Amino acid sequence: MANPNIVGVTTINGNTTSVAAAVASKSLINNKASSGKIVKVNTLLATNNATGAVDVTVVLYPEDDLGGFPTFLARTISVPQHSTLIVVDKNSSLYLLEDKTLAGNASAVGITFTTSFDEIS
Repeated sequence: MANPNIVGVTTINGNTTSVAAAVASKSLINNKASSGKIVKVNTLLATNNATGAVDVTVVLYPEDDLGGFPTFLARTISVPQHSTLIVVDKNSSLYLLEDKTLAGNASAVGITFTTSFDEIS
């Protein structure tokens, strides 16, 4: 596992993904070990399309593929019906080094996580 130097960047690919939440942690962004990339998370939204409030949790795993003991970025935050929680924005962006995973889960079906991120190599 390395921390690639981003001074000599040759490629920056922008991405946006949406993932329907599950009660168990679900990978939102997975940066594999030895990927040669750093992932800059610009935005992470949790949108509630359910018929009532849903609790949301977002965690950072110290190993790819949901490995290791997670660190909580947002824990059990209630998102009202038809509302969006901003977990990460441009003022609080973060980097995922190699061999790390950003994951989310919800207390019930109805949450969609949308992430905007840059893969830097």
